[in-house]
Amino acid sequence: MNLLKRLLGQDTLDEHQHRSLGAFGTVTLWLGANVVVTTILTGMLLVPDLAFTTAMGAVLTGSLIGAIPLLLVGLMGQRTGLPSMALTRRAYGPLGSRLISLVNMAVLIAWSWIQALLAGMSLDYAIEATTGYSNLPLMTILCETVVVLIVLRGHLGIERVERWAALAMVGLAALVLYQLNRHYDVSALLDMPTESRHGITLGIAFDIVIATAFSWISSSADYNRNCRSGAIAIWGTYSGYVLAAMIAMGLGAAVSGLSVLNGMQQTYDPTRLLSGFGFGLPAALVIFFSVMTTNVMAVYSATLSCMNVSPGMAFWKPALVIGVVTVFGALIPGILDQFQNFLLLIGALFIPAFSVMIVDYYLVGREGYSAELLTSRHQLGRPTAAIALGAYVLGAALAAWWTLVAPLPFGASLPVFLITGGVYWLGTRVVPQARHPVSRV
Repeated sequence: MNLLKRLLGQDTLDEHQHRSLGAFGTVTLWLGANVVVTTILTGMLLVPDLAFTTAMGAVLTGSLIGAIPLLLVGLMGQRTGLPSMALTRRAYGPLGSRLISLVNMAVLIAWSWIQALLAGMSLDYAIEATTGYSNLPLMTILCETVVVLIVLRGHLGIERVERWAALAMVGLAALVLYQLNRHYDVSALLDMPTESRHGITLGIAFDIVIATAFSWISSSADYNRNCRSGAIAIWGTYSGYVLAAMIAMGLGAAVSGLSVLNGMQQTYDPTRLLSGFGFGLPAALVIFFSVMTTNVMAVYSATLSCMNVSPGMAFWKPALVIGVVTVFGALIPGILDQFQNFLLLIGALFIPAFSVMIVDYYLVGREGYSAELLTSRHQLGRPTAAIALGAYVLGAALAAWWTLVAPLPFGASLPVFLITGGVYWLGTRVVPQARHPVSRV
């Protein structure tokens, strides 16, 4: 029993966590998390709808901007020692925080479904290439089982795995680029004509890139609360994320463009696409491990979200239950066909939610951002829950309208972020009680 306790993670929601992440660990954590197949797929969506240089410009600009809220939330976690969903209790109150946690948990589970299926596809390809045996459902179940076992070890196990995954994925990108240069005219990408295949405009591309950054915003404090200093939390996250986005989305855009130029069929399975370049089996193995590590982070953060809904729950219990749910969800037919819409949904749900939280902490005031958030039955500090929820609903509605009904030529992400935060800030200025801290515990 004692051995089992040592193997299982003892992670909690309070500030009593290991300050285990140094500069290298933080950079590699976010590098390993984002140099992954789903980010490569995002780059594949952009070309040939956009010119290659235009697509890469959108990736760089969107990543530089989108990563700012990511690191701001991560810094909140480093300063307070609390995970992302626990921090939402200050602005939204305990009930609002639980509702957001449920939404976050659902999105992360759906994200894990996509990751598990991609890992299963890569492993299935590797097994089939070496033995001739193919069973995608079985391989998907095996991949997600390994994910659950890693998550049960807690954040210390994740941090160790991520370091090796980051180095492996950077090595993969270098080897793939080497293969592309050997067999194809990479310079032809610069003159490649555009062709509308996915309906991607520059505004939508910018939105998708920002949505990719925002897909991690609900988890950033979960990991950065373990950083040794605020400077490490800021620069380690920023450099690791932006570098990862450029490598992964750039690789995806290049592979997509070259496949079109050479008359190859585009596919959601990057392993099979890379096999056309003579690099199938090694890519399958490395892609398998990279997807697994990203999936581990999604399941871990979903577990913390569940713990925020029901404080006092032992870490291993929700981790195990969520793991079982993700195993079977990954087998849903046609889930990858909704990948682009899923990215846009993330933006609609999380851009306004965390815009409110960032404005509350950095502009309105920091009263109540303490461990008392986890035990209080009422909102600590200023009573802003109604204002926060109203601003969030407005922001989510605008995001959905400007994304699905009347798309803006420059994208909806930044306008929604600024409008939601501005409405919340104005609300706290107008309502007298919101300007003065009150303690109700």
